Amino acid sequence: MSSAAEQEAVRQHARVPREAAVWPGAPTPLGARCRVGPGGVAGTNFALWAGGAEAVELCLFDADGVETRLPLTELTHEIWHGFVPGFGPGQRYGYRVHGRWDPWTGARWNPAKLLLDPYARAVDGAFALPPEVYGHVRDWPQQHVADTVRDERDSAPYVPKGVVVQDDDDWSDDRRPKTPWPDSVLYELHVKGFTARHPGIPEQLRGTYAGLAHPAAVEHLVRLGVTAVELLPVHQFAHEDHLLRRGLTNYWGYNSIGYFAPHAAYSSSGTTGQQVGEFKRMVRALHAAGIEVILDVVYNHTAEAGELGPTLSLKGIDNRGYYRLQSDARRYADYTGCGNTLHVVQPQVLRLITDSLRYWVTEMGVDGFRFDLAAALARSMHDVDMLSPFLAVIAQDPVLRRVKLIAEPWDVGNGGYQVGAFPPLWTEWNDRYRDAVRDFWRGALPDVRDLGYRLSGSSDLYAWGGRRPYASVNFVTAHDGFTLRDLVTYERKHNEANGEGNRDGTDDNRAWNCGVEGETDDPAVNALRRRQTRNLMTSVLLSTGVPMLVAGDEMGRTQGGNNNAYCQDNEIGWLDWSLPDEPGRAALLALTRRLLALRHRHPVLRRRAFFSGRRGADGLRDLAWFTAAGTEMTEPDWYAPAATLGLYLSGRDIPGRDPRGERITDDSFLAVLHAGPDPVDFRLPGPPWAESYELVVDTAREEQSDPPGTVHRGGGVLEVAGRSVVLLRVAGVQESRTKQVKSPAISTSGPV
Repeated sequence: MSSAAEQEAVRQHARVPREAAVWPGAPTPLGARCRVGPGGVAGTNFALWAGGAEAVELCLFDADGVETRLPLTELTHEIWHGFVPGFGPGQRYGYRVHGRWDPWTGARWNPAKLLLDPYARAVDGAFALPPEVYGHVRDWPQQHVADTVRDERDSAPYVPKGVVVQDDDDWSDDRRPKTPWPDSVLYELHVKGFTARHPGIPEQLRGTYAGLAHPAAVEHLVRLGVTAVELLPVHQFAHEDHLLRRGLTNYWGYNSIGYFAPHAAYSSSGTTGQQVGEFKRMVRALHAAGIEVILDVVYNHTAEAGELGPTLSLKGIDNRGYYRLQSDARRYADYTGCGNTLHVVQPQVLRLITDSLRYWVTEMGVDGFRFDLAAALARSMHDVDMLSPFLAVIAQDPVLRRVKLIAEPWDVGNGGYQVGAFPPLWTEWNDRYRDAVRDFWRGALPDVRDLGYRLSGSSDLYAWGGRRPYASVNFVTAHDGFTLRDLVTYERKHNEANGEGNRDGTDDNRAWNCGVEGETDDPAVNALRRRQTRNLMTSVLLSTGVPMLVAGDEMGRTQGGNNNAYCQDNEIGWLDWSLPDEPGRAALLALTRRLLALRHRHPVLRRRAFFSGRRGADGLRDLAWFTAAGTEMTEPDWYAPAATLGLYLSGRDIPGRDPRGERITDDSFLAVLHAGPDPVDFRLPGPPWAESYELVVDTAREEQSDPPGTVHRGGGVLEVAGRSVVLLRVAGVQESRTKQVKSPAISTSGPV
């Protein structure tokens, strides 16, 4: 980064019009960087890796779109570079790369196509997909060879341009929350969808980074009690042609084309660099509220799709260098289901990804990443390899190894399902948790063994190599699939609005509609549905591991049964902030806040180590499981169907110490999960487990009473309503046996 004086020099000199010229410049850093050149002249250094290219032209565009082409003649280690004096922040640019056209060998250079700089820090203009933006003749009569015929039409009028951005922020005034993993609660949201209909956000800010930074948005997050927002993709992305032809767009954004640029459509302040500052201000506002920012990133593929896709950037820079190709190099290896896969074992691709990640951490202020289809990044030549170059580089990188790393641990290729296999630095989306909890509450679990593992941190998946319970990200819903409300309202997907004949989206929903498909006026069905949403929410927030909620689930958000709303940039995909006014929705929001506050107060609910299950000298275990008869579960009990499960969490046996080195102890709790339709008499374990129990949460109740709740005698019988969760705090025994030493509710210091 330039010094303050150098930055001011750039700003001053950039205003001086100069005749375009190219000086040699430097091959590093890659991208367009403002700097002071020889003789104190301000300008911009441009550097592009284009292995195998024969020539590269830098293309500068003025305010009227007039293009000036400047050949880059300097070549250092396959990096074409040059310094252009007199041009600075706000300058729009792109590249034209010359080389062979031989798709049969993977060579797809075409200088008629204006290419986006992979390192562009801002992007101006929208992607349209007329025939001109394709490197091949799209409407060639012989379609089976259309991708082999080069299209000579100019694409510049139809593609966005990179924008030169000034680096002028050192983050010295920002204080990262640095929430430890065990204390984290993730909240997955879409920048536009979360803010587009929020009545407390000014209309001109809705759908933008500034909207998410608005006090009304931040207040909801703080009152809810989440510690991190996990943003659906905010890298610059493009829309697929098949969606544009149907009048739709790629709303979710899993179609990246610019790994350094915040998506321009989410900016309220402008798209010629202003989006960068607006994103940074959003991060600062969230950090000031104690909320971390995690990005959902898509480094496994790009918006250029397969051989029939458009030529927007990497495909035209060096197709063979950036993408995995089949043995028939004309076609792409597709481990992502999106047409192409980045060739991460190539040094230049690995550099692109890691440079991007470091940029978002050091210069944009983010706190971590969730990697879409992470198994595709972990592939070596073909197979998934946990010693792959990508994972090895992340593990030793002094910046990246200290941020939150979340894997979606699968891809669509052979051997791509890798849940539980990522190395210790990583946490993982645990879809086995999702499936087990859904199946239990819809009455479809053949036995409760899998459920027991999921509720207690999934030690069967993660208790190796130093991994901890927080390696498991526990969720029952995500952006992909039904919302929580739809999970209890629909059994079948209803994706007709997507225009794909309802063929898209999964059929494996593991959902139960409570007897009626879709919305109904039946009060009994609706009451049961609301109770089931409370059961699912409570299960997630009481489980050991890192809970993840989806924006709007706490308010009963619906997508009308659409389980693949990736193309619904409208009321289907946006949050409806009026939903809490419906019967029971405000109660769900209140319950979610209550459970999160309980989780933050009690370290026994956010353990840093796996349970041992061993019995101590006093006869207690740190984790114990009970049948409805009040007896500890035996081996045969785990392999039998069961609708009722008791889970005892001891606060006396919490591994680790507080920041002062004191032993951590806490209250103990008994959770009873009952998925049967009828009430059950549950015998509460007596001494040594407890002399009495105090009711904390009962999901059979729409409204929860404030503590202290009803007290029940240990050894007595508690009637648990059908399809409900009861949480009780142990009283009597532990207060008399040990002095309670509470840990801080949430620690905000220490390494991530």
